Amino acid sequence: MVFKRRNKRPFLRVVWELIYPKGGWGRAARYVWHRLRRLPDPPHRIARGVFAGVLVSFTPLFGFHFVIAALIALLIRGNAIAGVMATFFGNPITFPFIAVSGMQLGHWLLGTVYDDGASHSLMHSFAGAWQDLKHNFWAMFSDKTADWTKLESFFDEIFLPYLVGGLILGPIAAIICYYLSVPVITAYKNRRKGRLKAKLAEIRAKKAAKKADDTE
Repeated sequence: MVFKRRNKRPFLRVVWELIYPKGGWGRAARYVWHRLRRLPDPPHRIARGVFAGVLVSFTPLFGFHFVIAALIALLIRGNAIAGVMATFFGNPITFPFIAVSGMQLGHWLLGTVYDDGASHSLMHSFAGAWQDLKHNFWAMFSDKTADWTKLESFFDEIFLPYLVGGLILGPIAAIICYYLSVPVITAYKNRRKGRLKAKLAEIRAKKAAKKADDTE
C-alpha cells in the first residue's frame, strides 16, 4: 500500500505518541494550525469549525470529541475537518487547566464544594466509573450485584461540575478563537493567492519569451 508504514511502530510507542507526539506538542500544534489555514474553504467556514472544536474541548465527553465537533461544525455550516482538528486545543498540556477551571466554576455554579484532590485523581475517577459500568453490565448476565458507588461519585464530583463549567468557559474560548482565526486565515489565504498569481504570471512570461525566441 502507498501510505502503509514500512516499519510498524510498537504498541507502547503508539500510545505514548498519543500523549506526547513525535517532535512535541508545539510542533503538533503548528502542524494542525498550518493544515487549518490550507483547508479549501472560506475563512469564516474554517473559523466556525475552529469554534466547534474548541467548544467541545471543554467538555468531559472524552472519546466523542471528534464526532461532536464535526456535527456541531456541520450544524453551524462550518468546516467539519477544521472542527475535528481544532479539538487538539484540548491536549495533555492544556487539559489540566481546562479540567480544573471547568470543575471549579461548575461546583461554584451548582453550589457544591470543590475538592482539590479531585483534579489530581481525575483519570483515576474516570477509570473507576468505567469499571463500574463494565461490572454492572456483566452483572445483568450473572449473579453479581450491581454497584454504582464509583459512578455516582464520579458524576457528582467531576462529570456534572466539569460539564456545567465547560459549557460556560467553552463558548467564551471558542468565540475568542473564532475571531482570532478569521483575520489570520484570511491574510494567509490572500498572501498565498498572491504568491500563486505571481508564480503563474512568471510562468506565462517565460512561455511568452520562449515563444518570441522561437519565432525569430
